[in-house]
Formats: sequence, C-alpha cells, structure tokens
Amino acid sequence: MGHRIQNFEALTENDIRLDALSIAEAGYAAIDIGAALTRTVLVGPEELQVDNVTYNLAGRKIFFVGVGKCAFVAAEAVEKLLGEKLISGIALDVSPLVRQVLTKIERFVGTHPLPSEANVQAAQRIMEFLADRTEDDLVIMLISGGGSTLLCLPAAPMIYLDESTLWSELTAKGATIQDINTVRKHISQARGGALAKVAYPAEVISLIVSDVPGNDIEFISSGPTVMDSSTIADAQAVLAKYEVTASPNIVFIETPKEQKYFERVTNVLFLTNHDALSAMKEEAGRHGYAATIVDDHFTGEAREVSRTIVEKLHSAPVNTVLLYAGESTVTLSGGAGAGGRNQEMALVALEHIRDDELVVSFASDGHDNTDHAGAIADKISRTHAQMQNLSVKEYLENHRSYDFFSTTSDALVTGYTGSNVSDFIIALKK
Repeated sequence: MGHRIQNFEALTENDIRLDALSIAEAGYAAIDIGAALTRTVLVGPEELQVDNVTYNLAGRKIFFVGVGKCAFVAAEAVEKLLGEKLISGIALDVSPLVRQVLTKIERFVGTHPLPSEANVQAAQRIMEFLADRTEDDLVIMLISGGGSTLLCLPAAPMIYLDESTLWSELTAKGATIQDINTVRKHISQARGGALAKVAYPAEVISLIVSDVPGNDIEFISSGPTVMDSSTIADAQAVLAKYEVTASPNIVFIETPKEQKYFERVTNVLFLTNHDALSAMKEEAGRHGYAATIVDDHFTGEAREVSRTIVEKLHSAPVNTVLLYAGESTVTLSGGAGAGGRNQEMALVALEHIRDDELVVSFASDGHDNTDHAGAIADKISRTHAQMQNLSVKEYLENHRSYDFFSTTSDALVTGYTGSNVSDFIIALKK
C-alpha cells in the first residue's frame, strides 16, 4: 500500500521524522471516507445496517445525496457498496477530482470558501431531487465540511454575491464558525434543516463528518438535515454583535420548526477528529512514545497556538508525543504572500524548536490554502533554511510560509484526501 503523504520517502531523513510522519499517516487512514463507509454501512439481501441500526429494504428504493469536501469519495464508496440497490443520487463537492467513474450519481463541482452561481444551481438541483422522494424511499446523505458554502440558495432579490460580502465581513471581524453558520442558515433555502424538510416524507439517514469544534451537528455545514434551534432574530443579533450591516438585498429565511419533518431523519455523527487523534495516539505508542491528546478543538491566532505548543513541548519528558486538533486563524498584516495556517504554525515553531523536537502541522483535507497539506519544523528544516539563506522572520512578516517550505522542501504533499475533519498538530520529543 502506498503512502498517503506523497513525499513521505523524501521527507523521512531521520528516525524522528519517520516516527512523526507514520503517526500522521495513521491519522489520515482513520478518517478515510471510503473505508469508514465500508465499516459503517453493511448491505444484506433485504436489509441495510447503518451504525448498528437495521433498515428493511423490501419494496424500497435507495437514493444518495452527498454535500461537501467528502462528497465525491463518499459517492464512489456508496455506488460500490449498494450496487444495484442504489437508484440514483447527487454529489456536490469542491474538487473536480474523481478517482472512479460514477454511473448512478450525478456530480456537481462548486466553489469554496466563497459561493458562486454554480453553487446556487447545484443546491437547487438537490432540492428538486429530494422533493421527488416518496414515503417508501430511503435517502442516504453524506454531509461534510464545505457544505455551508455549497448549499447557497438565497431568496430573491438576494444573490450569491450578497452572501459572499456578508461572509467576508464576518470573517474579517473574527466571527466564530457557529456565529457565521447561524447567519448562513437564515439566508439560504437549503440549510438549517431544509434538506430534511424537502425530503419529507422519505426516510433519511444523514452521515455527518464534523469539521466544527465541539461537533455540534446544528453547525456542521449549517445543519441541512438537523432541526435548527436558532431564529432569524439570532442571525440578526450576530450581525449586530460584529457590527456588520446587512445590505438591502439580504433576505432572511426562517428555518423549518415543525417536528414532523425530522421524525424520519436519523443524524449520525459519522467521523470526527477524535477518530484521527485516537489512531495517532495508538500509532505513537507503537513507536515507543507516551502520547497525550492535549486539545481536540484548538482555536486562536496561528502564531499564538504554535508558540504555546512549542513551550509545552520544551517542558515535556523525552519520548513524548502531544496531539492537537482544531482550526487556527491567520490575521494578515503587512505583506500577504502565499501560505496557510498550518504552514504558518510550522514556520513559527521553527523559530523556537530544539534539536530533539519536531512539530508537524497539517490539514485533514490535504489543502492548507495551497497544494501543501502542511509542513515540518525541526532541526533538518532549520538546516535547509540556513543553506538557502532564508530568514524565518522575513517570511513570517510577509505571510510567505508556502514559499518558505517550497524552497526548503519540508512541506507535506497529500493531494486531495476526500476527507475533512480539522487541522492536526503532532508535537514530538525524541
């Protein structure tokens, strides 16, 4: 079996790197969507078992809807698992890459993180597809990160550009994903329980892949199959909180509140970053380390997160691995070159890392705002930088972490992973 980190062999220049990257690969393997679906969905002649619940298939039709960064990989797995039992489906993803030919599931490629007309058209197609379902139908959904942006379906006169402006303003003000998605649920006809409502009276099994700290399914992809507890007033309060003025074109939409639309919906928290963290902890143990899951939902400025982790690593005993999951932010100042939050955290760590330590920060979806998944900070990458006469301080000031690690060849490259749960940090002392 090949390595999930495509440049694994080139990066493993010493034993500590081999250990760290082996731990990272265990994390990637644990959140592989296809493998997880094979474990979770068991298909019999006349029944389907999902998450230990059995569904009778006699006389029923099965359909699929996938939304988010995991949709295409899930679609491939579902077609293989269900075979002739699957009637048809739709998958809406952010990546054009499909590893296998889909014969029954229609594909749509949308944009992220900002919506587009392509997103609107695809979301409308999903709504029409679900509206055709009947009481005897069974719909399997795979909801994953990126779904909020993809399910952009505003009511006239609002258009996707109005949502883009609103998202950009909230992001610039440092709004949390929970606050942003509270607003997004109330400006789209396809979020906040709307997919459950339009699919009614069909039975729905929604498999949810979490990329949201705390794993609250109301906020993952803005909860399209979950009964929403927020209101238009809550969405407007978020805008007031961050002093964002909605344009006259913004149309607020109340989310479905009738219990009947959710009585035949089963929402399953399918994969979270804990699946990866647990696998990485186990792998670290196999390599002789005492591993600790320190934080499963870190947030905050990337530079501060990185400094805190390195300081904790300094005081840790030898043969220690500290594991983290979450999502940091990068506040742009001065120049704004190419990079991502994981590469920025690695670059900050490189300023302070000691010879017996290593920090690797990487994105579960393999895309740290660039074609790098993340980067390694250790004595080897420091030596590579010195050989190239690179100034860590200068590259940090201009947010050029991508250029830095491209030059030193210390970036992780995974390509499109088809999974998305959070970012990860492995801090290791040999």
